[in-house]
Amino acid sequence: MGDSEKIIEHWQRGGIMDAILAALVEAGCDVNDLSVDDISPLDHLHGRGLEATEELLARLNFEPDHRVLDIGSGIGGPARYVASRFGCRVEGIDLTQEFCDVAEELTRWIELSDQIEYRQGNALALPFEDMSYERAYTQNVSMNIANKALFYGEAFRVLKPGGLLAAAELVKGPAGELIYPMPWAETPATSFLADMDETRKTLEQIGFEIVEFNDTTKTMLEFYERARAKLEAEGPPILGVHVVLGPSAKKKLQNSARSIEQGRIIPLEVVCRRPAV
Repeated sequence: MGDSEKIIEHWQRGGIMDAILAALVEAGCDVNDLSVDDISPLDHLHGRGLEATEELLARLNFEPDHRVLDIGSGIGGPARYVASRFGCRVEGIDLTQEFCDVAEELTRWIELSDQIEYRQGNALALPFEDMSYERAYTQNVSMNIANKALFYGEAFRVLKPGGLLAAAELVKGPAGELIYPMPWAETPATSFLADMDETRKTLEQIGFEIVEFNDTTKTMLEFYERARAKLEAEGPPILGVHVVLGPSAKKKLQNSARSIEQGRIIPLEVVCRRPAV
């Protein structure tokens, strides 16, 4: 079994749409009249969720006529956020077919299908023409990809000159090996973290101009403090990424948090530009 098949096996567990529907009903949402906000607690599959999406994508200065690519679009939360907030046309690509199917269904429910298209595909061979997009973004995807140069190189290829890429990823920290299982991998076999210097070097060698390159550990730790206080006061939430990740979510999320707190991994936010000429 190749890396792609192992990664699909990790993420595609079956029954995700049913689990989401059940959670929405339990939370008291009207599934016949859903909004982007109703779904947002569970459809941003990365640390800090919607908060992180808003923070990262604010740097892209979207215009309504921008064509936008979401690389590793998951179940579609960030794409729906961009389409509803900025009026852009968004195309998402994800390796996992079940994620694409769920993304399409949720997008249909909130009547954004005319602005968003999802397709199953590989980020290492994007099925798009050169210089097609004004903006692209990716969140917590590269950890499953060994060939970082090809991953970021494909993003560079499909961006128009002057186009921007925003990336939020986890990279290797100085404090030792990761604690598995992680949200993106059960074992090191499908976990491929570069360090900060390697990431910057790869982006620059491809041709990107670095606009921002930020270690967001402090922000993440502050988020964990707030989340733990809320959990203690209110108990476990009905809606959250655990609905999508399944029964092992708690252990995986705890390991990810511990690894950041101990300096084993570093959350990184990058904005870079394909040169205008």
